[in-house]
Amino acid sequence: MGWMSDETGLDKCAANYVALTPLSHLKRAATVFADRTALIYGDTRLTYRAYHDRVTRLASALVKIGVNPGDVVATILPNIPAQSEAAFGVPACGAVLNTINTRLDADTIAYILDHGAAKVVLVDSQFLPLLMQSIELMDGPPPGIVEVPDTTAGVGGIGEQIDYEDFIATGDPDFAWIMPEDEWESLALNYTSGTTGRPKGVVYHHRGAYLMTVGTPISWQMPLYPTYLQIVPLFHCNGWNHTWMMPALGGTVVCCRDITPANIYNAIADHGVTHFGGAPIVLNLLVNAKAQDRRSFDHTVEVFTAGAPPAPATLAAISKLGFNVMQVYGLTETYGHVTECIWNADWDDLPPDEQSAIKARQGVALPMMEDITVMDDQMQQVRMDGATQGEIVMRGNAVMKGYLKNPEATQKAFKGGYFHSEDLAVQHPDGYIQISDRAKDIIISGGENISSVEVEGALMNHPAVNLCAVVAKPDEKWGEVPCAFVELKEGASADEAEIIAFMRERLAGFKCPKKVVFQELPKTSTGKIQKFELRKAAKTL
Repeated sequence: MGWMSDETGLDKCAANYVALTPLSHLKRAATVFADRTALIYGDTRLTYRAYHDRVTRLASALVKIGVNPGDVVATILPNIPAQSEAAFGVPACGAVLNTINTRLDADTIAYILDHGAAKVVLVDSQFLPLLMQSIELMDGPPPGIVEVPDTTAGVGGIGEQIDYEDFIATGDPDFAWIMPEDEWESLALNYTSGTTGRPKGVVYHHRGAYLMTVGTPISWQMPLYPTYLQIVPLFHCNGWNHTWMMPALGGTVVCCRDITPANIYNAIADHGVTHFGGAPIVLNLLVNAKAQDRRSFDHTVEVFTAGAPPAPATLAAISKLGFNVMQVYGLTETYGHVTECIWNADWDDLPPDEQSAIKARQGVALPMMEDITVMDDQMQQVRMDGATQGEIVMRGNAVMKGYLKNPEATQKAFKGGYFHSEDLAVQHPDGYIQISDRAKDIIISGGENISSVEVEGALMNHPAVNLCAVVAKPDEKWGEVPCAFVELKEGASADEAEIIAFMRERLAGFKCPKKVVFQELPKTSTGKIQKFELRKAAKTL
């Protein structure tokens, strides 16, 4: 095999080595799919030719106001075309994209702007007051502001507020994109939720994002020209990398600013949406949509769901509405989804309830990952018996570079040559992974470990329950016991005694909630239930 070594003169050159980057997809699409529709937003239609031109102008405009390679450009935008354009335009000028969660408070946004040292922020007019409040709280120099979409006075250098359309009009349509020389270069900076402290800055590299965009279509069995509804916020793992992926397939992205049942059903019926991703709460919205918000359609919509293990009852209900749902799993640190619950034809003859329970598993590694498994505290493989619990660990190219300015946290996360998810799971004999719980969400009652996911899955079978979350409530005798927070369906009713009796029919007594609270559940902008808020509330009950 010596002929493969560099000593023979067979080395990398311009002809045989190009740094992998998702930017390449849009460069290609501008030629191959030039006249196909790339983006839809209301009455706006952008072809790939126009999309590429606007991205080019954005990149050029950023350079003209002093953005240099390696600088951070932040966005505070909903899923509108400007956010998609920034996904390509910011790295096309060599900068690092920092998409900021629009639901964060001013203090946290100020911390992110300081920590990431953002030079410019693209901000939707809806969130401009929030940004201005954040800038007042910053310790470092304020970023320049480009407002989308309102027209404001003045076009100029860093520190001045300018309008987005006026801004990109200053860009050179012939600007040469600054492509990465090394695929390990930083592409994006994403901040974790920070529920137990300041959020950590997760740094993505071009290689990982590129491989996500070619691995996902394989797993999703995507054809050319899909129509993708952009529900996953682009500030969440860069929309699971789907916006970077779509140009590779000549697909159409339907931008969705407000996630409502009516908007989703309208997009499917009016634009022929074939694919979307979303948290289980999105599935719940569709299952419980009012009659006036529903639209009929005659094709199957393929759905990736992630963010929390979906209840089998929800999966069973949505499968009857024309949606084929695959459970995937991942974290901010892994660019989004890195496991999939591939369906086995042998399961086709199982009862519907059993099929739904299997679909709720997190599954096996996607093709761009090297290894994802469950290990014990000694970094040894757990028994694949569907019962022995351990931590999900993973290694592969779709793992972050590390945490920005936080070497201690990075070292801890990569201990033993794997990324540690801190998610507890079991592994079935076929290798499929199934989450038991987040380590911090396990309830330990009288020495017994109780999975909040298991209790929630049982509770979702109650016909009156829309959403639920189960957390630990302090208890003098048992240390802690399960406490259920329940959001009822509109027009439905239930009381605590009824819920507890329902659960006792399905679970061992020690796993059943000892307290039930009826209220609207606090949620993140990506639809995850904020259990840390509920844990605080449970301590006061």
